[in-house]
Amino acid sequence: MSEKKRSAFLKKIWEGLSWRKIGLIILGAMICSFGIHNIHQRTGITEGGVIGLMLLLEHWLGVSPAYLTPALDAACYLLAFRYLGGRFIKISVISTLSVSLFYKVWECFPPMLPDLSSYPLLAAVCGGLFVGVGVGIIVRQGGSSGGDDALALTIFHVTHLRLSRAYMFTDFVVLGLSLTYIPAAKIVFSVITVTISSFLIDRIQDTGFKKSCI
Repeated sequence: MSEKKRSAFLKKIWEGLSWRKIGLIILGAMICSFGIHNIHQRTGITEGGVIGLMLLLEHWLGVSPAYLTPALDAACYLLAFRYLGGRFIKISVISTLSVSLFYKVWECFPPMLPDLSSYPLLAAVCGGLFVGVGVGIIVRQGGSSGGDDALALTIFHVTHLRLSRAYMFTDFVVLGLSLTYIPAAKIVFSVITVTISSFLIDRIQDTGFKKSCI
């Protein structure tokens, strides 16, 4: 490959990216995965969407989220590519790999937060805050933290519903499936956490995503 072609290729790859954007994506991935590993997985309060599906499959199949996440994300990204374009996918690859990497990092350490299993309401609120803030930061950069974001953003783009409603649609479908291993009483707390996270994602991305990707 000639120097000119290599330069053009790198320019195309870097288009739409910046070190600040990448840094914020990594920060969002760190926050989101930290909350899921230290709160959701320990307390049995699940998320909806692909995150909840990941926890569902982890419970029944015993497979680490670090391996489930890329597989589930890839399936949703195939759908999102048609409606959200290559730039979205490019940014999302960075965020998905970051989330997967941080899952492996957190699994190498003992729990970093107190066990909130005896305080499910507090766990639901704190878990929703971690996921909402972390994913919201990623979505604001024009990408997604995983397949649930890609799926919700595709629904948002096609139907023009508010993003929070698109998230809640996918969330409640997965929460229904999660009744196969989570008591109905705990699902109530899951509803609380997905409501908080959906609201925060919607608020955080409201200006950033519409300006950069729509």
